[in-house]
Amino acid sequence: MGDVAMRDVSAVKVASFLAGNGPITRFWERKHSVLHGFYRFAIARGYTEERSLLPRRIPKPQQVFVPHIYSRDELRRLLDAIPAIDHPRNLIDPGTYRVLLLVLYGAGLRISEALTLTLANVDLDARILCIRESKFYKTRLVPIGSDLSRVLTPYVDGRRGDPDAPLFRSRRGDAITRQNAENAFCRLRVQAGVMRDDGNPRHQPRLHDLRASFAVHRLVSWYRDGADVQRLLPQLST
Repeated sequence: MGDVAMRDVSAVKVASFLAGNGPITRFWERKHSVLHGFYRFAIARGYTEERSLLPRRIPKPQQVFVPHIYSRDELRRLLDAIPAIDHPRNLIDPGTYRVLLLVLYGAGLRISEALTLTLANVDLDARILCIRESKFYKTRLVPIGSDLSRVLTPYVDGRRGDPDAPLFRSRRGDAITRQNAENAFCRLRVQAGVMRDDGNPRHQPRLHDLRASFAVHRLVSWYRDGADVQRLLPQLST
């Protein structure tokens, strides 16, 4: 609204501020909560004689966000499209980005976990990734399969040196940031034509959805193999 008097703030303008430009989300509730406190303050101190201009009816936000589960075809299209998004100003070279995506999917890691991996955290002989102080400051050992091991072996061999150096380095030699990785993925998703059309344009496939896809594909594979899924679930969770 700018620097205006309280009397110049109308109920229509309050409703427009709350509505924003997209569907109802939790952000609507946060804005409503802030304005509720603002009006209580203003009315109690005589800055306005009007009652609160907030709407009496509180709309319900849409259902809880559902991750996108990539199909095998979508994963292949994403990998195939990596060279097409490369350009001189891109801080991540295509080979590095390909390995990063395969680690996220093949080991089910969070993007923050993958980007903080160092060379010392990768034990290819034992096929183990050491994830240090992740969510809730926990450290865990993540086994990797033979396919991912074959991908990582030449990649790690080409980066031997300081064991504390980041596994995933930018073209400048420093660690890849989450923002760099996610910005590159937005371009990649568009290039590969991997989109979701569920009525909310904000909810497009994300890097983090590779982790959800890893879990779902693993469960489906176990069911198809007739495995004891209930017994295996704690291993997947870990």
